[in-house]
Amino acid sequence: MKRIKNVLICGLGAIGGYYASQIAEQDNIQLKILVDKDRLERYKTMPRIINGKKCSFDYTLPNEENFGADLIIIATKSSGLTDAIKNINNFVKNDTIILSFLNGITSEKEICDVYGDKVLYSFLLGHTFFRKGEEISHDGRANIIFGSKTENDERTEVLRNFFEDINVGYRVSDDIISELWQKFAFNCCVNQLSGITGLTFGQIKNSEKCLELIKNICGEISQIAEKECVSGYNKLCEHTLQSLDIMLPEGKTSMLQDIEAKIKPETDIFGKTVMSLGEKHNIPTPYNTILTELIECKTAEF
Repeated sequence: MKRIKNVLICGLGAIGGYYASQIAEQDNIQLKILVDKDRLERYKTMPRIINGKKCSFDYTLPNEENFGADLIIIATKSSGLTDAIKNINNFVKNDTIILSFLNGITSEKEICDVYGDKVLYSFLLGHTFFRKGEEISHDGRANIIFGSKTENDERTEVLRNFFEDINVGYRVSDDIISELWQKFAFNCCVNQLSGITGLTFGQIKNSEKCLELIKNICGEISQIAEKECVSGYNKLCEHTLQSLDIMLPEGKTSMLQDIEAKIKPETDIFGKTVMSLGEKHNIPTPYNTILTELIECKTAEF
């Protein structure tokens, strides 16, 4: 069975930086970080510091033609996805596997539209990822959940072996689309709510009003998921509340961290996606609409 030896990561934020640091420790894996010219100069002068350790990576530009990647990980913000899809072109070969670590439920389709069935579906479940400037911290308890829409896809075994080799947490999903929607529902509820209120996971969990809002927000998503033929659509709210229950109480959502750092939040892959799908299926989405509008009002000057 094929072994993954050449890895390309596009995006060196908190998520990309964490996995880059894990992969870079492996002597038998060649890792390259895909950057543009501006980032290349910046990272050379101001390298990422991950859990207190200064990390120097092997950077490459999009025009390189001598590195065929066995695995490409896209870990940009949603605003960087279009450029990432274009910039990885020279690194994609016939048997390349592409993973998207972006939030939401739309990035895989956008990548598939260009690179076809090279994409496996995935998302991250992590307790704590923080980035402040060039410094990234994490608690090492993240899991990569991945799977294929096709049964008996041998690429899942290739990835399983790779994640075992680099000693990172993972789980193969038997129903990856359903689980992607579970993560999507959680993010639409909790990330958006935290972005407006500034509350931590624990503060949201302990607020009856927040829990009531979560049920209303998720109710819209459940109706849409049913129309989209997502299995388990009627349990999305239950799953969201269960997931909230196990988050670190002092932890902050990625959206809240972005807003505090004055980074434009990813409303396009949360509330705006719900709104668009609501229009498609003629389902009203007042809660997701007002959350999106409030977040955009709050961050208009970013």
